[in-house]
Amino acid sequence: MTDIALIDAAAERLAGHIRRTPLLHAPLLDRIAGRKVFVKAECLQVTGSFKARGGWAALSALDSRARARGVIADSSGNHAQGVARAAACLCSPCVILMPADAPAVKIGNTRAYGAEVVLYDRAREDRDALGAAIAAERGLALIKPFDDPQVIAGQGTVGLEIAEQAAEAGLAGADVLVCCGGGGLASGIALAFEARAPELRVRTVEPDGFDDMARSLSTGRRQRNPTAGGSLCDAILTPAPGALTLPILSRLAGPGLVVSDEQALQAMALAFAHLHIVLEPGGAVALAAALFQPDLSETVIAVATGGNVDPAVFAMALKRFA
Repeated sequence: MTDIALIDAAAERLAGHIRRTPLLHAPLLDRIAGRKVFVKAECLQVTGSFKARGGWAALSALDSRARARGVIADSSGNHAQGVARAAACLCSPCVILMPADAPAVKIGNTRAYGAEVVLYDRAREDRDALGAAIAAERGLALIKPFDDPQVIAGQGTVGLEIAEQAAEAGLAGADVLVCCGGGGLASGIALAFEARAPELRVRTVEPDGFDDMARSLSTGRRQRNPTAGGSLCDAILTPAPGALTLPILSRLAGPGLVVSDEQALQAMALAFAHLHIVLEPGGAVALAAALFQPDLSETVIAVATGGNVDPAVFAMALKRFA
């Protein structure tokens, strides 16, 4: 079970291996949103995503024999790169299951870290069954993308940093908007806030049509998405909330938020224009909610979770300013 002690321990293991990313602010974004908007730029993290934290936290928590046998993970790209980088640094063999339609840049980067990439058809193949078979055959440790206590703890270090940075900036009572797939990042941040900054409240943000977390928070029961793909926000398309993450967020988070792919593209363009950062669609939905959603607090902090964007998609986003 993840708690603040596990998050603090993960922070110690992560020291020197990840970046303390900045909390950015641009007055022109405040004007667009009609509120103060701060952005936690995890797109500037090593591997271009917060997933580097959870990957390192999980692998560094394994005993030496398990690391020597190797690890396996499934991911559309950001968790893949986080685990692959950690495995390379810790000299652990690594297999990554990736959907064949994942962005080419993410598949290429994962291979560049030295991982063996196994592609599968997300519409027709069961990734859990495929991963379990490979793990059993080779004796590999499974590093889940979000429903793993050590992964949640690693992602919770984002919350520790936001708590410190919000205090330094004199921010209180803010909604903290978090791009959400299975909920590992959001639940880790929420646990960190419970212990260190209870005046900050997590709000999950998902793409329209893939709002399983928002619906689950509303009903109190795990809801599933009707399809596996069909949004530009590939990084946060998951079948359902995690069994570990949903109870945490049901207790600590506010209602979930939903934005469109078009709003995510607009947020990408505005982030590039005013903050000079590159976001992928799934990493921009929190900023999209901060800019375009009503009924938020007067001050919001959006976690920009990733910047591993396909060049063609980024060009599509920039056309919003053409």
